[in-house]
Amino acid sequence: MTTLPTSARAVIVGGGIAGCSIAYHLAKLGWKDVVLLEQGRLSGGTTWHAAGLVGQLRGHGSLTKLIRYSTELYASLEAETGQATGWKQCGSLTVARTPERMTLLKRLAASAKAQGVTCELISPKEAGDRYPVMRTDDLIGAAWLPADGKANPADITQALAKGAKLRGVKIFEQTKVTRLDVVDGRARGVETAAGKISADVVIVAGGMWSRALAGSVGVPMPLHACEHMYIVTGKIPGVHTDLPCMRDPDGYIYFKEEVGGLLMGGFEPKAKPWGMTGIPEPFEFQLLPDDWDQFEILMTNAIQRVPALETAEVKQFINGPESFTADNNYIMGEAPGVAGLFVCGGFNSMGIASSGGAGMALAEWIDTGEPQMDLWPVDVRRFGTFNINGALMKDRVSEVLGLHYKMPWPNRELESARPLRRSPLFDRLDAKGALWGSKMGWERPNVFAPLVSDLGQTPGAQSSRPGHKVSNQRSDTKIEYGWGRTNWFPWHIAEQKAAREAVALFDMSSFAKLLVKGPDAARELQRLCANNVAIPVDQTVYTGLLNARGGYESDVTIARLAPDEFLFVTGTAQAVRDADYMRRRFAADARLTLTDVTASYAVLAMMGPKSRELLQRVSPAKLDSDHFPFGAIKQIDIGYGVALASRRTYVGELGWELFVPVEFATLVYDALHAAGADLGLKDAGYYALEGLRLEKGYRAWGRELTPDVTPIEAGLSFAVALDKPGDFIGRDAVMAAKSAPPKRRIISLVAEHADAPIAWGGEFVMADGKPAGEVTSAGFGAHLDRVVMLALIETGGERITDALLAARRFEVDNAGVRVPVKASLSAPYDAKGVRVKG
Repeated sequence: MTTLPTSARAVIVGGGIAGCSIAYHLAKLGWKDVVLLEQGRLSGGTTWHAAGLVGQLRGHGSLTKLIRYSTELYASLEAETGQATGWKQCGSLTVARTPERMTLLKRLAASAKAQGVTCELISPKEAGDRYPVMRTDDLIGAAWLPADGKANPADITQALAKGAKLRGVKIFEQTKVTRLDVVDGRARGVETAAGKISADVVIVAGGMWSRALAGSVGVPMPLHACEHMYIVTGKIPGVHTDLPCMRDPDGYIYFKEEVGGLLMGGFEPKAKPWGMTGIPEPFEFQLLPDDWDQFEILMTNAIQRVPALETAEVKQFINGPESFTADNNYIMGEAPGVAGLFVCGGFNSMGIASSGGAGMALAEWIDTGEPQMDLWPVDVRRFGTFNINGALMKDRVSEVLGLHYKMPWPNRELESARPLRRSPLFDRLDAKGALWGSKMGWERPNVFAPLVSDLGQTPGAQSSRPGHKVSNQRSDTKIEYGWGRTNWFPWHIAEQKAAREAVALFDMSSFAKLLVKGPDAARELQRLCANNVAIPVDQTVYTGLLNARGGYESDVTIARLAPDEFLFVTGTAQAVRDADYMRRRFAADARLTLTDVTASYAVLAMMGPKSRELLQRVSPAKLDSDHFPFGAIKQIDIGYGVALASRRTYVGELGWELFVPVEFATLVYDALHAAGADLGLKDAGYYALEGLRLEKGYRAWGRELTPDVTPIEAGLSFAVALDKPGDFIGRDAVMAAKSAPPKRRIISLVAEHADAPIAWGGEFVMADGKPAGEVTSAGFGAHLDRVVMLALIETGGERITDALLAARRFEVDNAGVRVPVKASLSAPYDAKGVRVKG
């Protein structure tokens, strides 16, 4: 046996398909001193018993690109290494039993066009022709993706390992990592039973063992094993080697040809978590006991779809543990707070399809120091340390496994492990009919349902749970999901109208708030931010944080509270990410501190033409534009309480964002409502906020603003100070982007007709009948009485103007319906910003 080295440039922990893919791609990038450690034998954890279906299309463009890369890689590995992978491009069918599922397939077909994936909608008969052993008389239709396929997971892993070895990677099996060596916030190597290895980079890719290993050094990897089951049958007449993979999500089941028989498994609605008290040792190439009771719902539906299964021989029942995460996306990236420590895992039964591309993307991240594409949906920094709570994860993954085939309704909320993080106003808003959504664990009002007492009936006390029943309202009140105008639609319209015509109050306490303080704070923020943050005290500035490619790592508002003190306000989901971005880039000798003060302040956004009148009733502060102009922030008295009042808006009306110390939150909230009843004050939720911001064309990070989009493409060049003293991250890339017409551009779209179908984002955009781009955000604007959208379109090298857009015929493919829309660069509502000026 080769002696374990004492040092390496990179050490990879885990020899499954993900770890071997990372090793292969690092070596391909020229890394010469890479070591991979596997506690058992390669692929012996989850990889060996994975089903091996590879479906390309995902809801996010970057994830689709990574899987498409995987298919290209698996198709070429055998020629490169001499090791078979079992890859076969057999195509896949997804069938629909219900009209709602068929609508989803129509939407997916349109999204596939935008992402460059071939997807054809076909009839039940055509589906049956491609899959002759399938029953089709109960189907509405199907989607056919010819480039999908299947592979042998263990063989791919061996091929990746061989390719890595050929490029110099050293692989050690039967070598368990017992400790991660972290010193002064940086990974320094690992310890094993055979000795220590020092390293510049450590990558944790240990599958279901990763949560405990990463968590031992304070890094959140919120994944948890669940039992995942499938059967393999003997030969079935009509099943042949070229049979496509088939998915029947309404029955929670999937099928793959296997040596003339079928591999059939699925994702039952209520899963069985496993390993709550730890993973037994050793656990290598092992399975769990058969559980036909758990499998019954899958078997029943499978026999309905493929009747031959009722009499087919069951050769093998496979029940193996697989890792699922808190949100059904995998986890990768450099760990927040630990330089040089990277993680990759929690593939939610999509590891074979995703690992080729994920290994490539993570290797690029390690090599260049930052991601080379938008990886936010899988970025480890989307989680906080609270996410790795064992009880939370056990309950959450029992729901998450079933999400694979559960209908992905627009705005669908997870129900398990809630409510979690709550603002100080939670009880008050709950009692007033709030129906809750969740983001980064925070409970946030999506919309307010009418109370029973509002309808002249006797209120009844009902127990509150997220998105469902709420105290003192109808016993059956809940958010109804659907593709069109469901029950909450008129409620959010009323909330929008209050903001446009009177005054609305939004609880935005979940917004992340970071305090940067110290003698060097201004200097460091000036280097990190694209806009000029050298603003006077008591002023705010809107700015982006960019990467070296000029793309958005975040967009934020910064308030200067003192010469050496800045309050940094960012999105709810971005607290960990933005803090990590800044800490990694502050100069080593910078005299400053960064503190997350999110939980210290409630935030009440009071918006509308009557907001000044309301605030003046409860505060002695001078609120006219001469004394309190747009962009100012000042501490003011409100009733018996105090607040930092910032004259900013995300709805496009006169208004203030009130940062209220939590101990005063209920006092200030009550004072505003007591004073605002006759002004039409109304509580409002995030559904209303979405429609309001889209009418104004306001961009959102993670949708319009991503690491792949520059301020020039976003139409936000006004928020970049290219002429400010000194340099800032991304400046050269923005300068280059500004020198020529952008190839892509964010624009606003408004449906021409009031009865147009509701859009939800991801729709395919056409201009003059030709592909043009994709909708990034969509909602309904109450003032315009129209569906409103933002979209990223290809410009064809032309410098886009409103006149040029008006001369073209734009349409949006909404589930196969071509919806005519009007396009503009300017905001559809109050383009000149008169309303904001009050």
